[in-house]
Amino acid sequence: MGVIVYALPGNEVLAAQLVRTLGARAGELVLRQFPDGEWYLRVLTAAAGDDVVLACSLDRPNEKLVALYQLASSLRDDGAGRIVLAAPYLAYLRQDRRFLEGEALTSHSIARWLSGFIDGLVTVDPHLHRIHRLDEIYRVPSVVVPAAQAIARWVRRHVERPILIGPDAESEQWLSQVATLAQCPYRMLEKQRHGDREVEVSVPDLAGGVDRTPVLIDDIISTARTLVAALERLHEAGLPRAVCIGVHGLFVGDAEEALRQAGAARVLTCNTVNHASNAIDVHADIATAVASLLAAPPGEPSPPPR
Repeated sequence: MGVIVYALPGNEVLAAQLVRTLGARAGELVLRQFPDGEWYLRVLTAAAGDDVVLACSLDRPNEKLVALYQLASSLRDDGAGRIVLAAPYLAYLRQDRRFLEGEALTSHSIARWLSGFIDGLVTVDPHLHRIHRLDEIYRVPSVVVPAAQAIARWVRRHVERPILIGPDAESEQWLSQVATLAQCPYRMLEKQRHGDREVEVSVPDLAGGVDRTPVLIDDIISTARTLVAALERLHEAGLPRAVCIGVHGLFVGDAEEALRQAGAARVLTCNTVNHASNAIDVHADIATAVASLLAAPPGEPSPPPR
């Protein structure tokens, strides 16, 4: 029994890293859309008896999830062993509670669906809020790869006298890890969200930080309104232009232009979602986590996060 890695479109670089780390074969497939939007799939590399890894980051998830399901189902029907999903960005986690009657609890429903056709999951820093661990909603072994070490390594190498700035109190535990690894101070902002695109940010006492380079770090850059508001407040406080770092760069709408207009010195992200801002590599860490998951006997509990 061997391991075959299949890359869904746009995930070829991650798949190549997985092949190298796992000593796996690269699987070939044909995946295209008919004029009406339906997927055509043909698997060219048979996987009967082999474990398989599917490389597919789940930004823009609605059409990707259908293709992913079709591929996993086809491989299962043809006799594949375990099917592990390497999804650097994991979608559908924000709706984890019903605030209004009738709202769909999509974090739970998508987790149930995915758990029905994969046997393991590896992702990077999922956007968990009221859910504390993926195994609260996923029924398959999972490994979360933290981006903190890779981000801290980049900060140490590229920023002189940094001070890390976090978007809100909920991210403090995560940001403190980056600050410890980067050996620099950090401060937390106070954020109030009034809608999908309306964010109010206040800056705490920055004593001891005005002579440092601010590094704004957020887990997801979506509309970028949080970072834009933070940049404006830091400018008002007299700090130098800030570097902005996101683990997952979705860049919805005019997000990039808004950050530029707000005076960001540089905007960079981890390579969990393909984007020109990708400057922090986490693919090797993902591949190592996949290897640990495959090394565990089927049915064993998830390896602990590193």
